[in-house]
Amino acid sequence: MPFVRPDVANLLAMLSSAPGPKMEDGEPGPAREMMRMLAQVAELPRGDLAHVADVTIPSPQGHAIPARVYSAAADPGPGPVLVYFHGGGWVIGDLETHDSLCAEIARVAGMTVVSVDYRLAPEHRFPAATEDCLAAMRWLAETPKPVGHTVTGLIPAGDSAGGNLAAVVAQQLGGKLPVPIVAQWLIYPGVDMTANSGSMQEFAEGYLLTNGGMRWFTEHYMGSEPDLHHAYASPIHADSLAGLPPAMVFTCGLDPLRDQGRAYAAKLISAGVPVVFREAAGQIHGCMTLRLAIPSTQDDLHACLAALRVMVDEALATQSAMAAAVQPQTTAAAE
Repeated sequence: MPFVRPDVANLLAMLSSAPGPKMEDGEPGPAREMMRMLAQVAELPRGDLAHVADVTIPSPQGHAIPARVYSAAADPGPGPVLVYFHGGGWVIGDLETHDSLCAEIARVAGMTVVSVDYRLAPEHRFPAATEDCLAAMRWLAETPKPVGHTVTGLIPAGDSAGGNLAAVVAQQLGGKLPVPIVAQWLIYPGVDMTANSGSMQEFAEGYLLTNGGMRWFTEHYMGSEPDLHHAYASPIHADSLAGLPPAMVFTCGLDPLRDQGRAYAAKLISAGVPVVFREAAGQIHGCMTLRLAIPSTQDDLHACLAALRVMVDEALATQSAMAAAVQPQTTAAAE
């Protein structure tokens, strides 16, 4: 038997004894409500924060993308923005299910966080979610007024399906925005829709996320004739990962997606990308939004944020040094 943390074991026992059908046995509407209810009883309250505001982001398709801005400072100076894409298999999850997590990130990391409520499937199938996340990144790179300060860099981040979206965004927009993508944070990411072995089989049942649930998510998101190798669906199959921003990859020891995260981190390292890899032993998928039910997750989160802060500060320092090195050449050329 694999090692299971005591607080994780308690939650799994409670969930296994709960009456009612499984999420994958129903429709998206009830499943979305189920996730909201779980967040209400299993996640910590948001707590105090200097600034929280709901905003809308314009999209090229003409619809508005809801988002929420979090800041620990009432009047923050110029700095990077962490752009958060929530998990939920591209079908469930929203601003509310990840509200407390985003507030904690802003509070502990000391940076502005913008949570993006991208369109969900099956109402909006692949690649609608990716399109919204790309649009949000492009908009934030222009320092829109609702952010409240000059944006000096962007950090795409997300859990599960949101980790997939963050990886895709980093691949598609690295070096193509007015400000740099200084880091990426992938939390138990789903990066390979073709995977069906290893941890996918070892933890197929009994650890919150199940194989049946993953099939349910994929069918709703990808439709009847999916291209599971498409880089937007499975970013691990991108032609090259060279030149991507530094990455922090967080996986859980009891997660069906564990091996995907490990493999993606390894492929990034092979491509020369700086990587910080952390794996939480005895931990399950979805833990970051279950911190009341799994108190040990708070330590996992804070360790990630400390490492991310170092990664971001180093990237911004390198950026400043490069800009300073170029400045004398520009001045000389002008003379």
